[in-house]
Amino acid sequence: MDHQPLAERLRPKKLSDIVGQNHLLGKGKIIREIIEHKQPTSLILWGPPGSGKTTLARLITERFGAEFVELSAVTAIKADVMKVINRAEQNQRLGIETILFVDEIHRFNKAQQDAFLPYVERGVITLIGATTENPSFEVIRPLLSRCKVVVLEPLSKSEVITVLRRAARLLKLRTAQFPSRSQALIAELSGGDARVALGTLELARSLAGQKTITQELVTTAAQQRLPGYDKQGEYHYNLISAFIKSMRGSDATATFYYLARMLEGGEDPKFIARRMVIFASEDIGLAAPAALNLAVSTFLAIERIGLPEGQYNLFHCAAVMAKAPKSRTVAEAMGRGVSAARDYADLPVPLHLRNAPTKLMKDLGYGKGTKWQAGFVHPEGFLPPELRGENFFTD
Repeated sequence: MDHQPLAERLRPKKLSDIVGQNHLLGKGKIIREIIEHKQPTSLILWGPPGSGKTTLARLITERFGAEFVELSAVTAIKADVMKVINRAEQNQRLGIETILFVDEIHRFNKAQQDAFLPYVERGVITLIGATTENPSFEVIRPLLSRCKVVVLEPLSKSEVITVLRRAARLLKLRTAQFPSRSQALIAELSGGDARVALGTLELARSLAGQKTITQELVTTAAQQRLPGYDKQGEYHYNLISAFIKSMRGSDATATFYYLARMLEGGEDPKFIARRMVIFASEDIGLAAPAALNLAVSTFLAIERIGLPEGQYNLFHCAAVMAKAPKSRTVAEAMGRGVSAARDYADLPVPLHLRNAPTKLMKDLGYGKGTKWQAGFVHPEGFLPPELRGENFFTD
């Protein structure tokens, strides 16, 4: 067993061994209910790496006494899926349940995902898919409608420490060899990923030999953890959303935190600058019109300077956007104006507002009564008769 990775040796053998995910495994919660009622249910397990998706799928299968077949969408092809289906059809005739676990199910294309549909619908297989990506974007809608989406959370720091202490007992590490401060550092560096934490401990122990696993050894073993960020995935949308909402809420500290997270994750700085240009008009607007000039200048600076020096421009602009007074008058009035334009798309322009370049047009009343003077108000107003009295700039 010693040749197996520590994470595999420590994989829970029963539900009560699982650390975390109490919102799924607690009394009356969905996974516990599925197991206690012995009702096989197709599931999509959505959660970050190291949160226990594979372990949970295996333990569910054991409780049902079903045949467990595991595929990885990274390496499997449609032919592999059909082999499993054929086996499952034989099992069905023998009264045996088949649970197919597909890791990284989001890696399968539409045609591959389509192949599951009739067999899930007929109960030939119970499908459990695991994904780190938002299934709303990565799993086809017909398959989603046949599966229950279950969200796993990253482990908390205290939960990762619980896992590490179990590992320490397995490795027969004394408290002096693996002090609490080293445990806490590994937990912090793991980002809620139990597998990363156990891998770090395994390497740190190898480096330490019979000596103490110090914080310096932990840092060496962990190296630099890559930020949990995917420019094409959900983190991209969640972090930019948090960044904008923090600016809208005038929380400059939170604004800087999310901006730094995006930059550390490799986000395109021009994307961030574009969002601030939009924000300057949408959320600040008339309360501080000069904010738009700063946002546009920041975008131009990023285009010309780039990173890393351009970070100063981004943080400067973000601080101003967060601290500036806010007004959505322009955005709300724009919305009312667009709605009116759509609802009354074919109203003719009133005669007195029309262009009158010829004598005939003037004789027909084009431009009648209009004067070339600043602040001139025509007695008939400037809107078509059907919209008179409308004011997009009032609540």
